[in-house]
Amino acid sequence: MKKLVVYYSFSGNTRAIAKRIARALKADLAEIRTMKTYPDDYDVLLSLGKREVESGYMPQIVPLSVDPAKYETILIGTPVWWGTYAPALRKFFMSTSWKGKTIHPFATNDKSLGHIASDLKKALRGATVKPVFSVKYDEKTLLTPAEDFKAWLSQI
Repeated sequence: MKKLVVYYSFSGNTRAIAKRIARALKADLAEIRTMKTYPDDYDVLLSLGKREVESGYMPQIVPLSVDPAKYETILIGTPVWWGTYAPALRKFFMSTSWKGKTIHPFATNDKSLGHIASDLKKALRGATVKPVFSVKYDEKTLLTPAEDFKAWLSQI
């Protein structure tokens, strides 16, 4: 059965990784986009992002171009926001049945994954959630070696 790579990206780093993964696995690709765009001002974004994560806010998202119900294996990509997944994913998680699905999460970050692994397991009830693949960046510079990608992809 075909695989799906679904992701949210603010700065473009997660998008670049998602496209790379989809090409390598010959998987379908879908981007989660918010109806309302986030501010470009980094300080404003940090404050807003923190408030959204802490409050459990779910921004409205544009409907996906694919139906996740048609896939058994889904790779989910997110940047790490305040130690967890981006709020834009929350709405997607709530609107999808995860029962019987295998999830391979990947997260772009500059320091750590925080508590994203446990948060994803709670949000994706009914799914088998594999360990989160950490994709390290220094702003726009990818730091994760190609060998790490190959090793992770070979497990899927």
